[in-house]
Amino acid sequence: MLPDCLSAEGELRCRRLLAGATARLRARPASAAVLVPLCSVRGVPALLYTLRSSRLTGRHKGDVSFPGGKCDPADQDVVHTALRETQEELGLAVPEEHVWGLLQPVYDPQKATVVPVLAGVGPLDPQSLRPNSEEVDEVFALPLAHLLQTQNQGYTHFCQRGHFRYTLPVFLHGPHRVWGLTAVITEFALQLLAPGTYQPRLAGLSWPGAEGLAHPQQPLVSPCQASSTSGLNKGL
Repeated sequence: MLPDCLSAEGELRCRRLLAGATARLRARPASAAVLVPLCSVRGVPALLYTLRSSRLTGRHKGDVSFPGGKCDPADQDVVHTALRETQEELGLAVPEEHVWGLLQPVYDPQKATVVPVLAGVGPLDPQSLRPNSEEVDEVFALPLAHLLQTQNQGYTHFCQRGHFRYTLPVFLHGPHRVWGLTAVITEFALQLLAPGTYQPRLAGLSWPGAEGLAHPQQPLVSPCQASSTSGLNKGL
């Protein structure tokens, strides 16, 4: 059963669990921050995602992501970075008091630190938002119930020159596939919001720049030659 993570009790539980890490991480420098917006869409708990503009430069154009970006020298900390970028990308103003806390940082292939900031943004209609077309092509929400269904979960094997490097979760069957670091952050959020309900598809979880490697619960038959039926192989 999906816990009532939007209740006052659910919010307080999450804030308490995140309090220690939040205090530590807000005092540390980081390269970037993203907002993980927990919202209610027609009364259903959901996470809000963006589809990055296909007109952007770089390898991540057209990818699903959370709103966010690079830290600016004028930002007080990563929380302010995430809130500022969300305002700029979506026109969505999220008060700082709506921030529940900071999730575990992730690291991009260049080993830059990206800090996820979890916030409750309340009832929301994604179609009512007016995203910045220079940065965002689409805004959509995925219900937590959808993300928690095992048939919508898989994993991606990342390969380089034909050799397995690492494995990350992927979430399927929504408007767009959620993969890469956005899927890692989604997994962190689900573990916090639905303890005991969400079962990670991977025995461990890691990525380039972090300690160790993530491995699927079953060993690979051969590097870059096996994937789950709901996952895929992807070259770097």
